[in-house]
Formats: sequence, C-alpha cells, structure tokens
Amino acid sequence: MATDYAALKKGGWMRQKQKNRFALRVHVVGGHLTDEQMKVISEVAKKYGEGYVHLTARQSLEIPWIRLEDIEEVKEALAKGGVTPSVCGPRVRTTTACQGNRTCPSACIDTYALAQEIDARYFARELPGKFKFGVTGCRNNCLKTEENDFGIKGAEKVTWKQETCIGCGVCVKACREGAITLKDGKISIDSGKCTYCGRCEKACPTGSFDAEEGYLLSFGGLFGNHIHRGAEIVPFVSSRETLFRIADYVVQFFDDNAEPGDRLQFTIDRIGRERFNQVVWDAFEGRPYNGDFTHKDKP
Repeated sequence: MATDYAALKKGGWMRQKQKNRFALRVHVVGGHLTDEQMKVISEVAKKYGEGYVHLTARQSLEIPWIRLEDIEEVKEALAKGGVTPSVCGPRVRTTTACQGNRTCPSACIDTYALAQEIDARYFARELPGKFKFGVTGCRNNCLKTEENDFGIKGAEKVTWKQETCIGCGVCVKACREGAITLKDGKISIDSGKCTYCGRCEKACPTGSFDAEEGYLLSFGGLFGNHIHRGAEIVPFVSSRETLFRIADYVVQFFDDNAEPGDRLQFTIDRIGRERFNQVVWDAFEGRPYNGDFTHKDKP
C-alpha cells in the first residue's frame, strides 16, 4: 500500500531528505512540558531516533530520524507519557506563550492557562492556510506577539487609591512612558500615555493601585517569506468572553474568506482593511458576526 505522505505531514510527521525517515513534531502547548513527557520523549529519541531532539522556533519539539516502519510504535510509546503528535499544514497550529505570571514578576496574566484554553478551542482546526496564536505576559513582549496571526499581550488597567498612597514617587520612576505625575501628594495618570504595562502597580510598596487584568491584541502578523507587523485595532480588552469572541470572529473570517495557502494578512489585503477592522469591532462591541465577503460584490 502506498504511503500517504500528505496525511503523515498533517499529523506532524515531516519527511526528511533521507528516504523513509521522518522528524516528528510533538504537540507542546505554551512551551510547557512535564518531567514525564520529557522522559518519554528522551526514551523515544534514543530508541527510535538518533538520541537527540530539535527545539523549533515556535516552542515545539521535533524527534528526527524516525523510520517509516516505526511510526505506529512511536505514537504508542509517546502516548504512554501523555505526548501526542502536533500538526502541520493549513490548520491552527500550537499556541506559543511565555512563562506568564506564574513565575515572571513582570507578567500581567497567566499565559499558560490562556494558551491551554486557546489550544482546546482551536488547535488543529482545518483552515485554508496556517493560523498561529501567540501569548505574551506583558509589554516586554518576550514572545513577539506581533509576529503571529493573532497576538495576545497581557495588560493591566490601573486605578490609583489615594487613601493608602504615601507619596513616595516609586510609581513615577517605574513608569517608562511618563504617564504618571506626582504633585501635592496626589498621583495623576495620563491615559493617553499609559500602555497598560502594570509597572506602577507592581512597583508600589503600599498597594495603592487597583489593577484590572486584560489584553492587548494584534492581527495579521507574519515573519517568513513576507514580513508584516500585526496591527492593533481595538483598545484594552477587559474580559475573557470578549477576547474569545474576537478570536472566534477572526478565525471564522479567515475560514470564510481565505484562499488556499493564505495567511490572515494576505486575506485582509485582498478583502480590505476596513472590512476586517469592522469584523473585529463587531466582536469587541458584541454585535453578530458578519464577515463572509467571499462572494459579495461580485457580478
């Protein structure tokens, strides 16, 4: 029986230049692997590969040098340690993420928990082209979210509490945008300069800022043969419900309007920036989805 290489690639098995040898891309969510997963991956790499793995640019992991005839055995061996193959080709890829506020003092959100939610909701969905989500914890942007089709950046909207403030000025020094001033013992925040980084709240020694957790989003990022920085369209997103409604609309827009091999930005360029922006604003403001433009305006 002929080997279905397309089906193998769809399931994360990438052909090497060497005949009948494959590199298996492992499904890793948010760059997170347990010790049990790493143990079984090591065992498989040693038994079925050449004793090493490759870390990809998108926080995945590949086990090269697997023989065609060993593929089913490898899948069974990995499954015992909770490891599954990833996907390739035109579908939603693995979500990448920085460490987030579980360990990072700068982060504003739990990036891994969010990456897991995104993965459960969208991973491997069939689309006309590949689609990538990236999550970073704060304005430091370690994950470079604007390189993704859908980028999510953790943010905080702060409110000053006068009753506990001692007027030390630490928040003024912490703010890199000059958005905070201290005069006559009172703090003022220039909302036009604030970037929702949360540094003031984290630096304050007396807890004199309330912080509302939220997200800053970007759309249409590319960093391959074509380079495009993802564009910000809507302001601070304050709820998970709104975040996922926007993601639902954007993925559906891509599904409805993309041509085979497209990336989101190519579809936006063809359909029109104003139309895409309206889809995002509809989601942001809770209006029904109205983004299938494929057959509209045609004679």
